[in-house]
Amino acid sequence: MNGNTGENKLIEGEDYYLTPEGYKVFTEKYHLKRGYCCRSGCRHCPYGYDKKTNKFKK
Repeated sequence: MNGNTGENKLIEGEDYYLTPEGYKVFTEKYHLKRGYCCRSGCRHCPYGYDKKTNKFKK
């Protein structure tokens, strides 16, 4: 038993969606729920991070 109670389960359509190619894309809601920017240049980053400039727009 790994001790995971299921509280952190991802919900498809709310926390992420799958692209036609099969990639998992996290939503803005998921990023806000996580609470910080990972600086990976995510498609729906609510923090305004730009991976090309390594700066925040907002």
